[in-house]
Amino acid sequence: MKKKLLAIAVGAAVILPGVALADGPTVYGKVNIDIKQVSVDPQPAAPVEDSQWELESNASRLGVKGEFDLDVANLKAIYQAEYEIAVDDGAGPFKQRNIFAGLKGGFGTLKAGNFDTPTKLAQGKVDQFNDLDGDIKNLMAGEIRSKNIVQYSTPKLADMITVNAAFIPAENNDIDGTGTPLTNENGLADTVSASVVLETGGFYAALAMDQDMVDGLEVDDLGASGTADITRLVAGFKADAFELGALYQLAEETEKDVVSNKTGEDTSLVLSGAMKIDRFKLKVQHGMTEGNVSKDEKTGTSFGVDYKLAKASKVFSYYTAYDTDYDAAGVENDEEKVFGVGMEHKF
Repeated sequence: MKKKLLAIAVGAAVILPGVALADGPTVYGKVNIDIKQVSVDPQPAAPVEDSQWELESNASRLGVKGEFDLDVANLKAIYQAEYEIAVDDGAGPFKQRNIFAGLKGGFGTLKAGNFDTPTKLAQGKVDQFNDLDGDIKNLMAGEIRSKNIVQYSTPKLADMITVNAAFIPAENNDIDGTGTPLTNENGLADTVSASVVLETGGFYAALAMDQDMVDGLEVDDLGASGTADITRLVAGFKADAFELGALYQLAEETEKDVVSNKTGEDTSLVLSGAMKIDRFKLKVQHGMTEGNVSKDEKTGTSFGVDYKLAKASKVFSYYTAYDTDYDAAGVENDEEKVFGVGMEHKF
């Protein structure tokens, strides 16, 4: 069924690329691919630097989406089916991305399916290297696309504030990491994700939280549980030629480690900026996550240049470096450096 749907979508894209049929779906997509050199200095068993070239498809995707009027209370039906495609090696099957069905009206928007949580989307445009190696998902928890999620979003209040609230039933899965069947969750809202987003002029701000989210910490993961409580605070500003962003996050495991009797806790901070000069966009981003128990720390720094070929097309280059400092005695640092050049075309 998936292959048949995608075949139809591809055919429509070839005939009418980027065009929505009357009262029908919009076919859209993005192809992002780069060639990169990855240098890794592992610890501690293989301290010799390892370097290799890779061709990678960066979350390239193909999807259909749309909406249509219903005969009840000025409601609209909304839908989306988006799949990741492997441009580099053609590997399959297609990977599900944001897929949902819902209703939209004066009351707001209600949707259900498999899609990004409010906490993940709260990052806004702070992440200047989204889908590349500098993506903040490599630095912190909270970047979750959840299955079995139901979300309500208010209409924009006072023309600037939107509230998003989502719940996720665990469907009898062991989400607390104990491995004991008796602890399996069977409730309607075993996991909760919510955000308040403010947008006015060029200013953006968001406060988001996850409770019992199925996710592990990036640095201070004590293995106590497979869930975390997350609080994320985001601010950003965009003018004609400048972009600035900041993200602060606190993530804590929901269960204590039975050996240390401690709960893992990560503190993360990301700062980013960009400047446009004619067709060029210069980008920089720095982030860090520190474990409050282990005192381990991971930092990531990225620099990049985009060159706009057209409204929906660009070439780019970037450099990203990660450095993980381990607090344990005798354990060396773990370093990774990536340099890449690539292209992106949207349709």
